[in-house]
Amino acid sequence: MATISPTSDFVATPSAASPAVARARDPRLDFYRGIAMFIILVAHIPFNAWSSWIPARFGWSDATEIFVFCSGMASAIAFGGAFARMGWPMGTARVAYRVWQVYWAHIGLFFFVAMMMAALDTYGAFDKSYVDSLNLGRFFANPMPQIVGIFTLTYVPNYFDILPMYLVVLALMPLFMALSRIGFAPVAGASIAIWLAANIGLLSIPAEPWSDRPWFFNPFGWQLLFFTGFAFMRGWIPAPPVSRSLIWAAAAFLVLTAPFGSWKVFQWVNAASPDLGAAFREIWTMFSTLEKETGFSLRNKTEFGVLRYVHFLSLAYLAWVAAGEGGRRLQATGTGVAADIWRNLLKVITKVGQQSLAVFVFSMAIARLLGFVLDQTGRSPATVLLVNLTGFVMIIAIAYIAAWFKSQPWRGKRA
Repeated sequence: MATISPTSDFVATPSAASPAVARARDPRLDFYRGIAMFIILVAHIPFNAWSSWIPARFGWSDATEIFVFCSGMASAIAFGGAFARMGWPMGTARVAYRVWQVYWAHIGLFFFVAMMMAALDTYGAFDKSYVDSLNLGRFFANPMPQIVGIFTLTYVPNYFDILPMYLVVLALMPLFMALSRIGFAPVAGASIAIWLAANIGLLSIPAEPWSDRPWFFNPFGWQLLFFTGFAFMRGWIPAPPVSRSLIWAAAAFLVLTAPFGSWKVFQWVNAASPDLGAAFREIWTMFSTLEKETGFSLRNKTEFGVLRYVHFLSLAYLAWVAAGEGGRRLQATGTGVAADIWRNLLKVITKVGQQSLAVFVFSMAIARLLGFVLDQTGRSPATVLLVNLTGFVMIIAIAYIAAWFKSQPWRGKRA
């Protein structure tokens, strides 16, 4: 294997029980998580033409994987460090506090969006029901049991399913930190076992009491990706070597699987060569047949199928190599207008990534309102451009506002 420049800029430790921890904020982490926040906003604006060009249209994985993986890495710094410094009980308390925050963020997001949709239907004379567009008709028709369901997470409507998944995954952290005292093997074994159970249908959570629909994001499947990021940042898994062989292998996997992981790419291939498209259709059918016969998810987003995992790891490896050791290639070292623009852009994207929870909650709320604006103004290229850019400006503003409040400027500077 031809090596370009081996690196170990993830902190590697000899065992999972080792107290050595990376505490510094990795610039690549915030940069890529910031990129994911912009993509998530674009993806959630209803009937947004820009959503035809997000990563989800070109492969199995998408911005959700970026968010979950980077959240695992960030949690290794914020919460893993608390376990290392203060012990298991205080580390668990730190995680419980974050779960509490995410829980109330979920509750607030649901009621705010529900209120907006109700206001549009109540006070506007539109040719569609915005309540029904989110499938909230049953909630408003019989609110009392549904309010109980919202607070107990036994009623999790689609669109409001990412934060519940995230808080359950966070709640698993004390278990994995306890296992890490034995070593990394029990951690990896438990994570893989839970993921396998989810992918064969043994572990799921019902999303509503009147149907068999499960949570769209099964936390027992998605925890594998979260704790992969967590393990890399804790040093439980060493950084992969930077090599031409791995780079070409990852790139080849992304390109060659695109027609099978993306309907959009398949249509391009089919238009260029119907015979090749017919052959690809057979492979699509083979995937479906194999999943039905084995009961094992290969591509499913709900259970986080194995092909999504491999696809994301391939993409993440290329992004990690592209950023360079410590993110040095992200930094603009030159002079001139272009370098200044990139430095400012990097600063803004990083700020959005640093405040990802506040930005995510706000973007999910504002996306519905931006979709309403497009409904009223039309979806010409100019209006779509204006609405998306307005959304970008708004989430950037929220990131800076959240950072300002977190700094607690009212305390003043100590003499």
